[in-house]
Amino acid sequence: MTLRPVVSVIVLLAAVLTSPVSRAEAASLEEVTGFGSNPGNLRMFRYVPPGLGAGRPVVVALHGCTQSASAYDDEPGWVAMAQRAGFALVLPQQQSANNASACFNWFEAGDTARGSGEALSIKQMVDRTVGDLGSDAGRVFVTGLSAGGAMTAVMLATYPEVFAGGAVVAGLPYRCATSLVQAFSCQNPGVDLSPQQWGDKVRAAATATHRPKVSIWHGTSDYTVAYRNLNESMEQWTDVNSADQIADSTETVNGATHKSYADASGATVVETWSIPGMGHGQPIDPGTGPDQCGAAAPYILDVNLCAAVYITRFWGLT
Repeated sequence: MTLRPVVSVIVLLAAVLTSPVSRAEAASLEEVTGFGSNPGNLRMFRYVPPGLGAGRPVVVALHGCTQSASAYDDEPGWVAMAQRAGFALVLPQQQSANNASACFNWFEAGDTARGSGEALSIKQMVDRTVGDLGSDAGRVFVTGLSAGGAMTAVMLATYPEVFAGGAVVAGLPYRCATSLVQAFSCQNPGVDLSPQQWGDKVRAAATATHRPKVSIWHGTSDYTVAYRNLNESMEQWTDVNSADQIADSTETVNGATHKSYADASGATVVETWSIPGMGHGQPIDPGTGPDQCGAAAPYILDVNLCAAVYITRFWGLT
């Protein structure tokens, strides 16, 4: 094995470098303990906007490797969106005892199956939040960047009844890898399966009468998680949601290509956002305008497009 793929996969599994966080931002998060059996041995942090009442949505945001919960709250714009749209923000945090780079173990079979490991720990965090706050259990969503994006796909596949929607940012399809060795080729150059093969992996994870809608984001110059993973993820989630792989609409937004995929009823169930020239990271657009959010940091990239804004709109929260 050459050095380059080894280094590359380490970057994936160590995804996003910790970025500076002010004391005020860190203090806005509360750690919650005793949220269940926690078989994945994760920590739970939460941000609840002041005055948030009962019956409001919940968004789970999953950090990248070497990050903490406090490094993935304000930088991508999720705190701002929680305040604007009125939802509780749950931020799971990995521990180095589980993974030396503090990565969610998206490539370990025991952590990506329903009823076990890290997947169950995250589901228990949702249950605790809904119970504590009287949140709307029908409006729970999950998103994440890079390794966190891969874990987002895990949650959508293993607990489809829990999540109304998700957003995979610079991530990977569910069960693209079930070991660290497989993660190398999964990350780059990527794994090519048919839509049905990808969909079968999700259908095998859990029986469902409902499948979450999914937003998928990727930069065309991402050499950490190959850009082709956008298409593989699209194929997986369109197949699962009974849609074909031909976009029903295409538009350009601030230079990015946005495609929508509808099911037989005409409901949009999957969307993709392709950002030309963007490397590995989450798109942001710092500012105070209605379409803006975020603060530039390593792998939090100012490309004049705030993913968090458009994701929450796709979910129907704004």
